[in-house]
Amino acid sequence: MFRVLDHEEFLARRCVWVNGPVIVGAGPSGLAVGACLKEQGVPFVVLERADCIASLWQKRTYDRLKLHLPKQFCQLPNLPFPEDFPEYPTKKQFIDYLESYAKQFEINPRFNECVQSAKYDETCGLWRVKTVSSSGTSRAEVEYICRWLVVATGENAESVVPEVEGLADFGGQVMHVCDYKSGEDFRAKRVLVVGCGNSGMEVSLDLCNYNALPSMVVRSSVHVLPREILGKSAFELAITMMKWLPLWLVDKLLLIIARLVLGNIEKYGLKRPSMGPLELKNSEGKTPVLDIGALKKIRYGEIKVVPGIKKFSRGRVELVNGEILEIDSIILATGYRSNVPSWLQETEFFSQNGFPKAPFPNGWKGNAGLYAVGFTRRGLSGASSDAMRIAQDIGEVWKKETKQSIACHRRCISQF
Repeated sequence: MFRVLDHEEFLARRCVWVNGPVIVGAGPSGLAVGACLKEQGVPFVVLERADCIASLWQKRTYDRLKLHLPKQFCQLPNLPFPEDFPEYPTKKQFIDYLESYAKQFEINPRFNECVQSAKYDETCGLWRVKTVSSSGTSRAEVEYICRWLVVATGENAESVVPEVEGLADFGGQVMHVCDYKSGEDFRAKRVLVVGCGNSGMEVSLDLCNYNALPSMVVRSSVHVLPREILGKSAFELAITMMKWLPLWLVDKLLLIIARLVLGNIEKYGLKRPSMGPLELKNSEGKTPVLDIGALKKIRYGEIKVVPGIKKFSRGRVELVNGEILEIDSIILATGYRSNVPSWLQETEFFSQNGFPKAPFPNGWKGNAGLYAVGFTRRGLSGASSDAMRIAQDIGEVWKKETKQSIACHRRCISQF
């Protein structure tokens, strides 16, 4: 005897055919691919686990954040930033730009759809992407069937929280930098900032501006460069020099300039790596810190630089040098990681760390219609470059097969 499924059960078992690629992620990378596919005339579906585009920017960044690079290096394909935007757009301006970008290219992601798994079905030669969507109290499972899968979840999908002895016993406030908004709630508090990358430096600076008392953990070596040199972006200067000079020489020149502008930072506890900043970025993905004022606070002792952590206890931290600090709060500026291995059932293209195995610029295309965008460790310009390649690659196949389909249809009609 057959049982008729009720409406809720029917929705929970939906299977959707996508006439084009499925893009997982509605951040800048996913939006860039969508816009480029629109230009090629290819339909697509964007799946996003959050309830908005660019959720990292909208929900997991601090208020004072600005783009670290000039806007011309951060715009997405086919739409420049408004002319009245400053050289380094604010968080709000960048979000407004992304919202207008999605509107301009009519990109309408399916929000609140979290991808549980994606697997290539060799039997039918298609991708099966299973999601769980939530709306209010209802929950539905959907399976999308598609020929192409574009992974656009990016390098910063999940926050990294290190395991440190005694952290659970600390007793005070502990948060990852993704939950930090401003220093307003930390006035006069002793705050330990764990991490000395761009986020760690900028949060420490922000805390100072709200009269907090930050100590910044510098566990390993770090490159600090001036954001601007004689009114020009350090990044733009490096790009220009690399057109004419080998990378090792550009690194050497950047470090000489940094020493002239910033002085000897090692005497403040900021030891430089043996490898140059650009070489380190290319080989290990470690971005140099672009100083926007934190170094001055370090010089004047307003930001205290401390070595690695040995263990925490209630209200205090013991450092590897034996020093003990009394602290009120901990902010973990310990970075992010890719979450691709948790849902993509594939081992040829992506490595265990969730990044494509092939080095830049070849990490955008895998086998069987699998693509990756936003994993170049080269910011928004790298994502834009990959997005254009992906759209062109899919577009060529799409146009060829569309023409063949039309020609076949015309032949069939002519036979009547």
